[in-house]
Amino acid sequence: MSKPLIIVESPAKARTIEKYLSNEFDVFACVGHVKDLPRKDLGVDVDNEFAATFVVMEGKEDIIDTIRKKSSSAPEVILATDPDREGEAIAWHVEKLLRDNASLSKLNIHRVTFNEITKDAIRKAFDSAGVVDSNMVDAAK
Repeated sequence: MSKPLIIVESPAKARTIEKYLSNEFDVFACVGHVKDLPRKDLGVDVDNEFAATFVVMEGKEDIIDTIRKKSSSAPEVILATDPDREGEAIAWHVEKLLRDNASLSKLNIHRVTFNEITKDAIRKAFDSAGVVDSNMVDAAK
């Protein structure tokens, strides 16, 4: 049976969480941001309330492919990126990448945050799982 997928930012954090949660979850590190404003274009529509256009960052294609592949067989995806505005933006971009894919659009996706990487803190965060905080995402933008 497939395991729920936890997505974190750093490989070190992924290894630690994997150690605490044994074989209950698949943990994967996205290694920071996966999307950003385009390098060669403005990326902001000044005529449309400054709507931003985000693109996959160069070199992140394999990471995104892995996230999509792992998500396709997971019963749920848990976005456990850092609890700051950058972490929230990363969670939002990952969720959007998954939701924009027709075969993954119905995924069960949750957002969790924790300030310490202990088994108890992680379990407690899972008990209060929520959604990506759009106010934090707006602050990151």
